[in-house]
Amino acid sequence: MARIGVLGLGNWGTALAHAWCKDGHNVIGWTVEQEVYESMMSSGENKKYLPGYKIPELQCTMEISDITETSEILVLALPSSVILEVVDNLIPFLRPSHLLIDLAKGLAPSEERGSGMISDAIEKRLEKKGLSNPVVVMTGPTIAPEVARGVITNALVACHDMGVAERVAQRLSTDSLILTPARDPLGAELWGAYKNCVALACGLVDGLKDSIGGDNLKAALFLSGYSEGIKLLGKMGAKQSTAFGPAGIGDIFVTATSPRSRNRTLGEKLGRGMSLEQALGEMHMVAEGVRATNMFLNRSKKMGYETPFLDSLGLLLNGEIGVEIAVKRMVWAYEAGEA
Repeated sequence: MARIGVLGLGNWGTALAHAWCKDGHNVIGWTVEQEVYESMMSSGENKKYLPGYKIPELQCTMEISDITETSEILVLALPSSVILEVVDNLIPFLRPSHLLIDLAKGLAPSEERGSGMISDAIEKRLEKKGLSNPVVVMTGPTIAPEVARGVITNALVACHDMGVAERVAQRLSTDSLILTPARDPLGAELWGAYKNCVALACGLVDGLKDSIGGDNLKAALFLSGYSEGIKLLGKMGAKQSTAFGPAGIGDIFVTATSPRSRNRTLGEKLGRGMSLEQALGEMHMVAEGVRATNMFLNRSKKMGYETPFLDSLGLLLNGEIGVEIAVKRMVWAYEAGEA
């Protein structure tokens, strides 16, 4: 039995807490949202982010020190925009025995034009304080309600230290959540962020179902986005093998096609003619695709590498071109990439 602290009780953090509680682990969750805390304490259910799933075994707190006092594995289930702030608050309470699992992906918010990924930024913060706690990146095809329901899936746990990744995979795998260890945290994190861009683009097709939308178009967009990702992320340091595993094609497929995917849903709203502001205003859970698109566009320009798929998506998000024009350009981006 592991002692697990989940920092962030959104959709994904709550689903993981549910899965690990059911597997017999001792789990405590931390939230800054009074609404979520009261819901968990009164009914054992996160009615805001994961309604329909009772977790009476899950302890809940709004004090970060409660997490570190009772847990050995700290799961950072937080949006990329706030994760480093929470890490800064967490550091004074860390012990050498604590292991951190990072569920956020992409460039650190303060380093949009730099080279630091979120997991790297966490490690740098630890090093500045003289700490050497291991950091593991976890990503894969994991739609939260399905994980909570016990639908079988495979996710990647990646760390520079393969031994650490193997131990995490062994301890935290369940009958339905199968964790695969890997030694490519950079690639896992890059693909975990990039998949949101492809999902957003594929969602546009669902919004266009009454005009040019269809399965053929979605497949063409998927192919174009995935192909550009293999090349771009490879140049950024991701191992090619990661592209063909749970963190790569597995995660992209489910995020681009599931009706429960936040980024696919955001794309669908844009495809129906909503402005980005309107679409985001209708969502109460964070969709990372917009930030991820800007992040990769900034990086590709800095590298001098052409990304016609992402360029077209970025122009759409900035309101410079319409949906149908953007979709057509993204499909043709595959041909441009092959030339």
